Amino acid sequence: MNVYDKAHDLARALQSCEEAQSVEEAMKAIEGDTDSKRMLDDFRARQMDMQQKMMTGEMPVQEEMEKMEKMFEVISMNPDIARLFDAERRLAVIIQDVNKIVSESLGHLYQ
Repeated sequence: MNVYDKAHDLARALQSCEEAQSVEEAMKAIEGDTDSKRMLDDFRARQMDMQQKMMTGEMPVQEEMEKMEKMFEVISMNPDIARLFDAERRLAVIIQDVNKIVSESLGHLYQ
């Protein structure tokens, strides 16, 4: 059994799963609406900036965190963006589950 072949099989299964298809459909809907795309792009840029700061050990100030939370609440009122966030959350759960399964399968090596 070739592990890399199985990894490619898993990648194809993930790409074709319902949750990934939902992410793709939601993204297409957002891409078709200039306002939704702008809102999402702005949110993601701010989110990325905040994550980069945190990775360097710089914690965002409370005001910045509150601003991001409010921004999330506002853009989540957009049905297409809310659908995307929900689809991304469901896909993330699958990825976490797969990661857990793989990690646990090797756990006996380190006990």
